[in-house]
Amino acid sequence: MKYAYFYLFTLLIGVQVNGQVSDQENKDFFFITPEILIGKTMEANTFFPKTNLQKGFFLNFGKTNNSDEKEWMYRLGNPKTGISIGVTDFGNRENVGFAYTLMPFVEFGLLKKKSHRFNLHIAFGASYLDTQFDPDTNPFNKAITTKINWSYRSFLYYDFKRSNKINWRLGVGYLHHSNGHTRLPNQGLNSFLLSVSSEINAKPIVYEADDFSQKTERKRTSQMYFSIRGGIGQNVLSEVFNEKKEVYSGAFSVGKIINKTFKYGGGFYYRFYEHYYDYIKNDGELVVEQFPFFRDNPVRYASNYGIFGTAELFLGHIGMEFEIGLNISKPFYKIDWQLSQGETYNDVYVPAELDWYYEIKRTISSRMGLKLYLINTNKAPKNNLFISAHINANLGQADFSELSLGYVHRFDI
Repeated sequence: MKYAYFYLFTLLIGVQVNGQVSDQENKDFFFITPEILIGKTMEANTFFPKTNLQKGFFLNFGKTNNSDEKEWMYRLGNPKTGISIGVTDFGNRENVGFAYTLMPFVEFGLLKKKSHRFNLHIAFGASYLDTQFDPDTNPFNKAITTKINWSYRSFLYYDFKRSNKINWRLGVGYLHHSNGHTRLPNQGLNSFLLSVSSEINAKPIVYEADDFSQKTERKRTSQMYFSIRGGIGQNVLSEVFNEKKEVYSGAFSVGKIINKTFKYGGGFYYRFYEHYYDYIKNDGELVVEQFPFFRDNPVRYASNYGIFGTAELFLGHIGMEFEIGLNISKPFYKIDWQLSQGETYNDVYVPAELDWYYEIKRTISSRMGLKLYLINTNKAPKNNLFISAHINANLGQADFSELSLGYVHRFDI
């Protein structure tokens, strides 16, 4: 299933925004951006292997969208679309190794009323890491335990020299890799980086002087919608119960779609955890000691339900979504926390305490991912289908990785 996440990302396209260009017969053009990155990988855990300077090389491939043909192009300031391919050397080839990354990206213009040279770059995708934790041969790298991982990067760029063919850029940013709680340990790799890159246009572009005049306003539109989805995910329970098992989920939501681009709503979700169910049925130690009544109804106590708010950005066939929710019921998380956050002392496992941080993480859920729609969202179809890949989390800590199928119905504009 972890490879299914990787294959889905190869279908998804990212977005980038550039400076204003003069009116031409064909405003849109292709570009390629080679980028060199240097920085440092943070220590993921105590006694993490020592790393030297981190080095990376990325190629960003893309196309501009300057014509305002689509609603989302206009609303987002005429973005470019593209995808990044990269390789990263973390500075310790034996114990930390290399990452090979594929990420759709979005890059928004900042301070556009004063300058077209500042851009915010956000990318979310997948990576193959060639070196993992091993209890015998690599015990101190608790950052990565699987070959296929989620990846995220966020960069601020400045175009310090522009010409009609090449834009030279400096950047500063953050890069993250982790497996979405599909195997433990999973502390993740977090890096802070500097970069230099050159955006090479496929044809010469004549840039106008900074003209910050406002565009003609388009008519605002809104639509009500409802959506249903069902998904299957995978996670592990703890380092002791480290076998991947399924998480089944379903959700219903309603809300508004503004200007065919911004989707806001709220709804209700339900999840069933196989790990929770099996631990109860097998008379796990903490069930016997603390919660023997769980055995009276294992399905109920292996379930989780709650409410959520959602925000999504439409980019044609692509949707970028973030959700935050409140768990109304997640009774087994008391055991989950004690098993996953505890530590071993002198070969004896000591469960974690149910402290204030546990209370926050038990209460707040979050979800982030990408959707691929069957029909272009710019057409405002009355009925649409999507497939999606998401990370679900307890507050900010990964809970499970998920693939979903869903349906959206829109009412009249």
